[in-house]
Amino acid sequence: MKLTSLCVYCGSSAGTDPEIIEQAQILGKTLAERDITLVYGAAKIGIMGAVAQGALDHNGKVVGVIPEFLKIKEVVHTGLTELIVNETMHERKMELQERSDGFITLPGGFGTMEELFEVLTWSQLALHQKPVGMLNVNGFYDDLLSALRNMVDKGFLKQENYDILLVDTTVEGLLDQMENFKPMAMPKWLKASLESKK
Repeated sequence: MKLTSLCVYCGSSAGTDPEIIEQAQILGKTLAERDITLVYGAAKIGIMGAVAQGALDHNGKVVGVIPEFLKIKEVVHTGLTELIVNETMHERKMELQERSDGFITLPGGFGTMEELFEVLTWSQLALHQKPVGMLNVNGFYDDLLSALRNMVDKGFLKQENYDILLVDTTVEGLLDQMENFKPMAMPKWLKASLESKK
């Protein structure tokens, strides 16, 4: 599928692994080179700032979305192609999702995890058919992937839903997977439920 814009979820902290910062910059650069607009949370700090600057430094388009209460000069990136300010975190997340052809997760904390699992759940429920990717830098997400595998093994997560998440250790490899993504068919129970309401 043709990707014209991608939402990137990641930390507003820089973390302790310089490789993560480097890969965030490479992701931004690569999106710019592929003419893919970066859509993200509008911060100039941490991993968020690194991916945005990586795109901007290579003439890429970057759209930032931030709620008013976080819009302080120490946080918000003022050099973006477009800055959207809204009222709530929920409105921010909806704007990020609606403006994007797919989603990439870089290392981050609670907020990053919440955003990742929301778009995965929405995909599972066929509320969108966009690719969801994870850049697993230096094994950052190995333990999380192991936990997801355990959910499959214990019968709490279907293999087909586990497979929604596209994982790679390289930027190019992940973007190639996302461009070759084929949406999952709508679950029979959900299709039947929707049809019964017509």
